[in-house]
Amino acid sequence: MSIGVYMNDQNEDEGGVNKEHVDCSDAFNTSSVFATRDDVLQWARSVAYEIGFVAVIMRLDTNNGIKGRTSFVLIGCERSGQYRAKKKDLVRTCTGSRKCECPFKLRAKPVVGGEGWMVNLICGSHNHELAKSLDGHPYAGRLTKNEKIIVADMTKSMVKSRNILLMLKEHNANSYTTIKQIYNARNAYCSSIRGSNTEM
Repeated sequence: MSIGVYMNDQNEDEGGVNKEHVDCSDAFNTSSVFATRDDVLQWARSVAYEIGFVAVIMRLDTNNGIKGRTSFVLIGCERSGQYRAKKKDLVRTCTGSRKCECPFKLRAKPVVGGEGWMVNLICGSHNHELAKSLDGHPYAGRLTKNEKIIVADMTKSMVKSRNILLMLKEHNANSYTTIKQIYNARNAYCSSIRGSNTEM
C-alpha cells in the first residue's frame, strides 16, 4: 500500500499557507464485491484507520420502492465539509473545528443485476496531514453497544475503570478506547440508573 504526498505550491488559502495533499487512492482502489453495506463500511474504516484518518458516512439512502430513490452510501473523511454553527449569530473566537473541506470520497452501491456491493473511488486525496496514531481519538475510540453492556455489567460488580479498560483491550487488541471514555460510559450508566434523582 503506497501513499504519495504531493505539495501544491500554487494552491494557497487566504492565510498564504500551502495546503498539503495526501493521496490515498491506491489503498481504496478495489474491484472486490462486498456482501453487505456493513461490510463496505467495516472495510473502509479499517483501511482508513491503518492510514491515519477516520472514515464516516456522509450520506446514505435505501431503495424502498419510491421512484427516484436508490440504495447507496457516500463515505468521506471526518474532516470533510465546513463547521456549521447551531446559532446563526454565534461568533467563533476561541474554538476550533476539525472540518477543513477534505475532498476524500467513496461511493458504494449494489451491483447491477447481481448480489453484493461495489465501491467506486470519487476522490482519494486529503488536504490535511494524516494522524500518526488514532489513540485517544473520540470517534475511533468510541464504545460499541456490546462494549457498553460490558462496562455496565462490570460497573455493577464494582470493578475499577482501569480493569475494565484492560479487559476491553484484551478482547480487542485494535481498540483505541481510552480511560476517559470508560469514565464517560460509567457516568452515563449511573445517570440512567438514577433517573431524575440526584446523587444525594
